[in-house]
Amino acid sequence: MTLQELKKFNKNQIEIINNSVALAEELVSDYYKMSASQWLRGRYDVKTLADLTKDEIIHGPFAQIIRYEAKKKDTLLGSSTYDFYKICLQDHSILATLARTPQMQLFSFSLYILTHELIHIVRFGRFLQSFNATEDEKMEEETRVHEQTYQILKSLRIPSLNEVFRFYIKWRTDKKNL
Repeated sequence: MTLQELKKFNKNQIEIINNSVALAEELVSDYYKMSASQWLRGRYDVKTLADLTKDEIIHGPFAQIIRYEAKKKDTLLGSSTYDFYKICLQDHSILATLARTPQMQLFSFSLYILTHELIHIVRFGRFLQSFNATEDEKMEEETRVHEQTYQILKSLRIPSLNEVFRFYIKWRTDKKNL
């Protein structure tokens, strides 16, 4: 399948994604007790397939985080660089899974995915986890982050969220993660 043939979110689905981004940001910020000034605004962005480069598109996972080195405009010093993270949503993978799992809805599924990815970014930013961890460390981190995602979302009453929890249960409970 060529890049042009990959299924992308439509206008209505993008609106749902935007709403899930806003809620995920609020929930993660509250969970980590971060004020607006502490929050990582300007340090990350969320992009869908329409805005990804060929190298940012993957098959299988629903999202990936890519770390870039950024620098404020009009700054020449290397000491002013910082990590900028891009959450690359993989529309085609998300939509394919929703097609195979009709009991899940886009809002609840994307809320889980985005909450999960934002937790990773907070943990990287607070040096709780290295971005360049070993494969074993990454798998352990995935289990921790799935558990934190569940803790953040479990009290919400959102249609199909319990289906999403069932979908991810092995990631929270199986130390070998499948």
